[in-house]
Amino acid sequence: MPDSAEIELTFETDPSFRLPDLTDVPGVAAARGPQERLLEATYVDTHDLRLAAHRHTLRRRTGGHDAGWHLKRPRADGFRDEIQEPLGDADVVPEALRRFVEVFTRGRPLAPVVVIRTRRNATVLLDDQERVLLELADDAVTATVLVPTDGDAADAGDASETVSRWHELEAELVEGDRALLDAVEERLLGAGARVSSSPSKLARALAERIPAPASPALPVGSAAAALVGYVRDQVEDLQSQDPLVRADAPDAVHQMRVGCRRLRALLAAYRGVLDADRVAALREELRWFGEVLGAARDGEVVRDRLRAAVAELPPELVLGSVERRIVETFSGGYREAHDRVLEEMGGQRYFTLLDALDALVTTPPLGPDAAEPASEVYRHRLAKTYRRTARLVEAALAEEDAAAREHELHEVRKSAKRARYAAEAATRILGDEARGYGKAMKAVQEVLGEHQDSVVARGELRTLGVAAQADGDSAFTFGLLYGHEEARAAAALERFDGAWKRARKARIR
Repeated sequence: MPDSAEIELTFETDPSFRLPDLTDVPGVAAARGPQERLLEATYVDTHDLRLAAHRHTLRRRTGGHDAGWHLKRPRADGFRDEIQEPLGDADVVPEALRRFVEVFTRGRPLAPVVVIRTRRNATVLLDDQERVLLELADDAVTATVLVPTDGDAADAGDASETVSRWHELEAELVEGDRALLDAVEERLLGAGARVSSSPSKLARALAERIPAPASPALPVGSAAAALVGYVRDQVEDLQSQDPLVRADAPDAVHQMRVGCRRLRALLAAYRGVLDADRVAALREELRWFGEVLGAARDGEVVRDRLRAAVAELPPELVLGSVERRIVETFSGGYREAHDRVLEEMGGQRYFTLLDALDALVTTPPLGPDAAEPASEVYRHRLAKTYRRTARLVEAALAEEDAAAREHELHEVRKSAKRARYAAEAATRILGDEARGYGKAMKAVQEVLGEHQDSVVARGELRTLGVAAQADGDSAFTFGLLYGHEEARAAAALERFDGAWKRARKARIR
């Protein structure tokens, strides 16, 4: 599955347009071409063009040197990434590409929406080593749109076709650099080419059929405008992890779980900006999916922690099948948990959650504080996150029972995490004050996270030790690691006092 950046510029041209001489552009030694190619691409999408609405194009193209399935996705710098798969079956989207778009299609079928035929005259610019620096594609395009307009019948048998034709010129970097692309752009514009107003052939063919992104009209400077803008970024980040989780990419499960927790924390911390009753169901669904992800993530964390601890021991203290037992215990559990994640991500409940997140930022359910100045609301809500955490700290320090105290400290950690996420959302408004508070609460969260990880690890070590003893294997190393974890937990609690003092000093009033 080749994945590469597609760095190109597209220009509108007239049929009479002729390429200017580009051989004197710095770095260019020669031009070769034009070479004619006949290309035919069938673009697939949902009936309501969900991929196009998110600036993704999925096509099967024949002709040319890169025939096959292509998925193009937008990048932050304005260009696109391209992922390719072999031609395969014309009616079956490769699974490797399908998983990248399921976050948008959400169970809806994919079908042909546009067929684009291109007569291309390709010219390449070479350096003095005959490396291809840039390709210029002079295209005569014919696009046949297969999806009906809003006024047409939706049944496939009644769908009308719309045919359009145009000329365009693409300049795509191969082994050249951006300076070359900029210089070529200047020459092409001087020769009469015009920067295209469409980001792709598909976008030009579909024109007004592509759904416009919805954006709520919120008062500038209001709490709602600030919060919804930040939440939109978090929703996009969470959804960007979807294909990575499906592909089991490193750390993807963790990042998506963090996204769920962050959104839940924001909806809780800023209740009043968004209607608490109307987002309650969404908070619960974020909790549900976070727990689904957590089943896979938690085993992964414990496994890595224990393996690292074993690696630090002198070899003479590692008695029995310690490494093998750890790997077998947790790796199998991770695979089973990840399979369940994938099962849920293919189900309607997950798709409904994604729809609800979209609705949260396009038609936000505003609460009584929505129109208030963002700075006042943020300050008030951050002060509440501190007071809530302080009450939990007081309760934890007063608890004499060890097990109950561990539970109370875990609650402090969760409250500090909520305060941190709320503060990070407020940095756009409150600046360094919110940033400092967020960093202080993050330190509290992390030191108590180390304590909680030790609590969990000790439980797993006891289970592993009991199993080893029952199998006639040595349980010595597991007992040794248990003692090390007790020491790590005690050290974390010592660091907690200083972290909490700093958080108290940085609190928002």
